[in-house]
Parts: sequence; C-alpha cells; structure tokens
Amino acid sequence: MGKLDGKVAIITGGAMGMGYGCAKVMAKHGAKLALVDYSDKVFETAEGLIKEGYQVIAFKIDIREAAALKEAYKKVADTYGKIDILANVAGVADCSSFTEFDDEIRDRIMDINFKGCWNSCQSAIPYMLKNKYGKIIIFSSVTGNIVCDPGMTAYGSSKGAVLGLTKTLASEYASRNITVNAILPGGVDTPMIRKLCDEMCPEDPQCVIDAIASNVPMKRLGTIEEAGEVASFLASDESSYITGTTILFDGGSCLPESPCSGWEPVE
Repeated sequence: MGKLDGKVAIITGGAMGMGYGCAKVMAKHGAKLALVDYSDKVFETAEGLIKEGYQVIAFKIDIREAAALKEAYKKVADTYGKIDILANVAGVADCSSFTEFDDEIRDRIMDINFKGCWNSCQSAIPYMLKNKYGKIIIFSSVTGNIVCDPGMTAYGSSKGAVLGLTKTLASEYASRNITVNAILPGGVDTPMIRKLCDEMCPEDPQCVIDAIASNVPMKRLGTIEEAGEVASFLASDESSYITGTTILFDGGSCLPESPCSGWEPVE
C-alpha cells in the first residue's frame, strides 16, 4: 500500500523538471494525478505515465490565467471526486544585471512564480475546505531566501514572495486540516538549470554544471526523483504535524561557512 493511495494530486509544471519528478514519485506512491503546464509536452508526459499504469489527466494552461485554472481544477474535482494535494512546482528564471533587467521579463517571472502560485492555491483550497483535508507543497528556492547570485534579482524576489505565501496560508488554514509547506531546492538537474547554464556559458555549459556540483558538499546536483520524494513526504500523512515550514533540498550547499577554506576531513 502506497502512502498516497486514494489521494488526488495536482502538479503545476508537471511536464518536465521537478514537476515531472513529483508526478513520477507521487504516482508510484499511489496518487491519482492532474498535470498542469503551459507546454504541449504535458500531454506526452501524461501519456507516458498512463502507459505505466497510472491514472493521469493533463491540462495545458498558463497559470497566470486564474479563470482557466479554476475551470481546470473543477474538472479535476469532477473527475476524481476531490482534490487532496497541490504541488506548486511551475516556475521560470532569467539572469541579467539589475540595472539592465527588462521590465517585461521581470513581470513575467513575478507573474508566473508568485501570482501563478497564488492563483493555483486559490483555485484548489475551496475543494480542500469542502473535503476538510489538504496538503499544499510550494517549491520556493534557496535563492533569495538563504543565498543569492548576481543577476538573479527577479527570480530571488519571486521565490522570497512564495515563501511568504507559504507561511501566511499555513497560518490561515492550520485549523482547517490543510497544511502548507515549502521546499527550497538548491542545485537540481532540471531543464531550467541547463538553460541558465547555456546562457551563462554557451560555448561550454557543462563546465557551469560541473562548477555548481563542485560547490555542493555532496559533489553532485540533486535529481528530480529526489525532489519528488521530498514532496511526497509533505503530501502524505507522515507529515501530519508539519505546516508553515521549509525543507532545504540542496545537498548541503548552504552549510559551508567558508566554501573556499580547502579543509578536508582526515580519512
């Protein structure tokens, strides 16, 4: 028996990356899935999971469109009878100097990362209230909350905003049997991080990946499946007394006080 047997989970950004990792792992643990993504690839992803024997429906939606999300979430509830779990994974990033950051790109990042998460929660919570049960997982980031790099102002700001949303929603709905928690990923091998590395060093993006991994105490990037396992824990009743908190998912990358000290433990 899986720890998510009988549960219905909506996953935004479910077509690829950590959203796909959540979909794979939550399905493995017994959840029925609804995948939401702006890309046509969401249908391919859903079909692949269906072929593996899982129950999945898919929606191509821009999460900035609140009305479209509300309509889709109603279809999920009509199809499966309820909504138990919401994993807000969808997000975008762009890197640029603050003084040169394009307003349109800034607004796109804020609208997708923060407003999209807001819209998703607002569309799902009424069904959770009706069912007197809900698990909301919001993917924030170490960026903007614990660490930061030059050029990531818009992304870091948006991820700080969703962390604030996590805590305020957790407070508002704690007495209604709805928990809201955040995952703060560090370096995870996703299409987004690959795209950023391509932009940073088009001639050799792998060198950027290797550099990121070398600064992680575990000396590697995280996997999307590992992200899915953390989300599945927060989506399960194993986390029944946890709300309004954050889980670092970074391989220890936020641990070093002096990353360049060069000290190594003696074998």
